[in-house]
Amino acid sequence: MFSLLTKVRAVVRPKFATQLRFVQSEPKEYKEFPAPARVEKSVNTVTLLGRVGADPQLKGTTDHPVVVFSVATHTNYKYESGDWAQRTDWHRIIVFRPNLRELVMEYLKKGQRTMIQGKITYGEIKDQEGNQKPSCSIVADDIIFFRET
Repeated sequence: MFSLLTKVRAVVRPKFATQLRFVQSEPKEYKEFPAPARVEKSVNTVTLLGRVGADPQLKGTTDHPVVVFSVATHTNYKYESGDWAQRTDWHRIIVFRPNLRELVMEYLKKGQRTMIQGKITYGEIKDQEGNQKPSCSIVADDIIFFRET
């Protein structure tokens, strides 16, 4: 008997050993390339619920604008002595989508609760002296604004 995971994998695997691709060297000429030995799916999803650390900033160029802001999330934990402590993690959020950029700049303010859904990215940022420093950011796909009552 197959499990559900086995059935799904059987459907995802390619049925053909080769794929046809158009080659630019001569018009209407096709060459056969071997299909990948294994087709894998990967997931890169992040959901954060926290408070905005500072008002969003518009950065980048006029051709490629980007909105950047930070979000704080908290983890509460208890020591063996019974004392409670709170750990705060700061996340750098980047918004590329044009309509979402405008909404964030207009409605999102420091201290406001927000929920961000997106994907995590790694890269490098130049500091003021020109040195490269590693960076971790969340590229926002969707942002939910919460209103304080």
